[in-house]
Amino acid sequence: MGLFITFEGGEGVGKTTQARLLIERLTGSGHSALGLREPGGTPLGDYLREWLKSTHEPLTAEAELYLFVAARAELVRTVIRPALDDGKVVVLDRYADSTTVYQGDARGLPAANVAAANELATSGLTPDLTLLLDSSPVEALARAGERQDPAGQQRFESEDGAFHQRVREGFLRLAKESPQRWAVLRAGQGIDDISEQVWERVAAVLTR
Repeated sequence: MGLFITFEGGEGVGKTTQARLLIERLTGSGHSALGLREPGGTPLGDYLREWLKSTHEPLTAEAELYLFVAARAELVRTVIRPALDDGKVVVLDRYADSTTVYQGDARGLPAANVAAANELATSGLTPDLTLLLDSSPVEALARAGERQDPAGQQRFESEDGAFHQRVREGFLRLAKESPQRWAVLRAGQGIDDISEQVWERVAAVLTR
C-alpha cells in the first residue's frame, strides 16, 4: 500500500507550489509519486473544475457540494486507489476536508449531510498526512490577488472576509480534532522554509 498525503488551506496560501515541490523531492529521492489536484485528475474532474471555479455560473451551496463530491468519487476510484495499491505516494492538492470546511463551515450546509456526501465519495479513504498551510485571510487573499488567472476563476477568492475567516477556523478545528493526521504550517514563511518543514513531516511518515 502506498502513502496518501493531502494539502489543505484557504485561498492564496501556497498549496499548489508546496505540492509541486514535494512531488519533485519525492521523485528525486527515488519514490514513485503522483501529484493531483481537486477537482481534477480525471476528464470529469477537469470539466467540473471549470464550473466550480467560474464566477459566471452561480451555484447553490447544495449543487456546489454535489459537484465536488462527484469529481472526488471518480478520482478516488479511478486514480487514487489504483495508485495507492501500486505502492505510489499520492500527493493531492485539496480533498474531503476542503468540502467539510468550504461547504459546511463556510457555506453553512448541515455537517451531517456534508459528512455523508464525503463518506460516499471517498469510501472512507483518509489521508495518512494532511499538511495545513495556515494564514490570516487578509494576507492570503492579498497573495491570491497577485496571481494571474486567465480563466478569471475567482469563485472563492471573491467571497467576503467573514467567509474566509470561517474557512480558516474550520481547518484549524479539524487539525485540532485529529492532531495525529494534521500538521499545521505557517503559510507566511519563505517558500523554501515551508518546503523544508513539509519534507520533515513527510519523511517522518515515510519511515514509519
